[in-house]
Amino acid sequence: MNSQTEENYIKALFNLANEKGEVSVNELSKSLDIKMPTVTSMMKKLAAKKLVHYESYKPLRLTEKGRREAGLIIRKHRLTEMFLVEKMGFGWEAVHEIAEQVEHINSPLFFEKMDELLGHPKTDPHGSPIPDINGKIEWLVYEKLSACKPGDKVRICAVLHSSAEFLKFLNNRDLRLGLQLRIKNVEAFDGSMQVSYGKHSVETLSLTVCEQLLVEKIS
Repeated sequence: MNSQTEENYIKALFNLANEKGEVSVNELSKSLDIKMPTVTSMMKKLAAKKLVHYESYKPLRLTEKGRREAGLIIRKHRLTEMFLVEKMGFGWEAVHEIAEQVEHINSPLFFEKMDELLGHPKTDPHGSPIPDINGKIEWLVYEKLSACKPGDKVRICAVLHSSAEFLKFLNNRDLRLGLQLRIKNVEAFDGSMQVSYGKHSVETLSLTVCEQLLVEKIS
């Protein structure tokens, strides 16, 4: 069984690799805000457990076993977030910190029951895919709202980053998953968009916001 600290390293490496491709010890160190010698020591420890491929001055890579472990940690995290929103009434902006703690519970039966009570959801409250019981993730292909054009009609399917500040920003503008938007105009100067949805006849979204919203086009 891996410690909570080891699990945090495995998950961070998995997420960074998906975002950047190759990950150095220095990048992992910055991501976790932990000194490089400490990170190097942990990588050697995880390599001894056959969870990480580690060689000096070469990119870090999770082994097949390491990817499975990371997937299972992420599964527990995302199921917990979904349970907190669907069954306990938490807002999607308030669940990350709680899930960070719950994801380290070592009880497959506990999470199997949670999954069952939720009806086996495929995504979490932020639209991210929930890995299966073997830790495998079925990646969903969406496009950024920023890539869309005037006249397009789209549905919000996921958020790229789910910081509490960003989710509160969306809440304040009645923006949520499943919402349909019509793009009215895109500013050539700064990439900001004018969109309409629900009771909002015109709402301006900055390029920063449009880059974080993942959508699918609808007819």
